Amino acid sequence: MTENDYYIAWGLYAFAALGCLLVWFRLTRWLWRWLREPLRVVAAVALFTPTVVDPAKEQFAPAIAITALDLIFKVAANAWRAVPDLAMYSVIALAVYAVFALIRWPLERSARARRAEQQADAERRAKLAEAEANELFAPAPLNPPSAPGRYDAEPRPQAGSPRRPTDGGSMRVEPRV
Repeated sequence: MTENDYYIAWGLYAFAALGCLLVWFRLTRWLWRWLREPLRVVAAVALFTPTVVDPAKEQFAPAIAITALDLIFKVAANAWRAVPDLAMYSVIALAVYAVFALIRWPLERSARARRAEQQADAERRAKLAEAEANELFAPAPLNPPSAPGRYDAEPRPQAGSPRRPTDGGSMRVEPRV
């Protein structure tokens, strides 16, 4: 295998592994978040972990492929190198993920509390605006109370005794309720 073939093979494998990883992301999207994310990390490590095939030539191959081929053909020559590589990279990746999750957890809690506070404040403002709108657009009472300086402050005439237009009143007669 020439060096060019080696890089072409790795490129094809990387493309196929990326497709498999995207399918795995699609398959695990319905899971609970704290289960889904570690499973995705383990899948990424399994697909993208290289292991040494020939130490003299420094050629690498995917550890999962080496392990699978050695188990299928019942040859354990390279599997003993590939399995520890997979385990080591898996432990490192899960430790990095755990640190990331522990940093993210309090940040999400504070963001969730802040969102709940903002939502409560928005609801409070909406209720206040609705109360002001109801007050502003409320229908006027049919018979407003008499008060000094108002249009109906003068005593109303009795029914059947209309006012004369000469005394400043109108000819309209309204019954008292």
